Amino acid sequence: MHNRLSLAFSVIVVVLAATGSARAQDMLRFVDLDSPEMKSAEMTSSELDALLRSSTPSKPLDLSSKRLSGLDLERRPLSGVVLRAAKLNRTKLSGAKLDHAVLDQAWLIGADLSGADLSGASLFGAQLQGAKLDGADLRGARLAADLSGASLAGAKLAGVDASADMRNQSMGLMRGVLRSANLEGADLSGANLARADLSFADLKRANLTGCNLAGADLSGADLSGAKLGGANLGEADLSSTLLPDDAALEGARNLAQARNLDRARHSR
Repeated sequence: MHNRLSLAFSVIVVVLAATGSARAQDMLRFVDLDSPEMKSAEMTSSELDALLRSSTPSKPLDLSSKRLSGLDLERRPLSGVVLRAAKLNRTKLSGAKLDHAVLDQAWLIGADLSGADLSGASLFGAQLQGAKLDGADLRGARLAADLSGASLAGAKLAGVDASADMRNQSMGLMRGVLRSANLEGADLSGANLARADLSFADLKRANLTGCNLAGADLSGADLSGAKLGGANLGEADLSSTLLPDDAALEGARNLAQARNLDRARHSR
């Protein structure tokens, strides 16, 4: 099964590179999420704990491509662990220590990461649709991942980099996708969200101070009560965006250069 899925993924990469029209973050339509490969685990929580005990900070555990879906890994010490392309769908990781972990291309659909420490982690190309990250710490993380419909209420995202990767687009535009995500009360101060997809996101009372939102898609997003002091809104799409009051907008930069500003709505 693993070899067949690896072959299928390779085919997807070739197709996307050839067409250039689809994004890598649209790959879900090519994958059977109900297959054992995506829903099962190849080891128990106890077996993983044993592996963790044998690892060291200088030689972190490498769990690349491992099937760990559905396991209870709450509060596990996973700092620096390599989980590249691992399957962690619906895995319980609340309160886990995942700081500086490598989660590139990992599958975390519906995973519970509430209160987890993901500071400095790399989540490039990760799939976190519908995941729970309420109160999670993602400060300084690389978040060119798909978090459509995820919940990040009260999450710490200061300095996070969810901007588009403009260097290599052979698989399409890789960027932070937070479409319809719940970011109410989240701290995004100083975050780089250039060209990120925040369409229909809930950003009520979010701290966007000093945030780079240049070219971001904020269409349909709710920014009522958000702090925008020093935030760069140049070329951001504000179509049907619910903006905060005029006092909050006065501190934003390049608002006049935002797209569809005339179609934005204003809080009362």
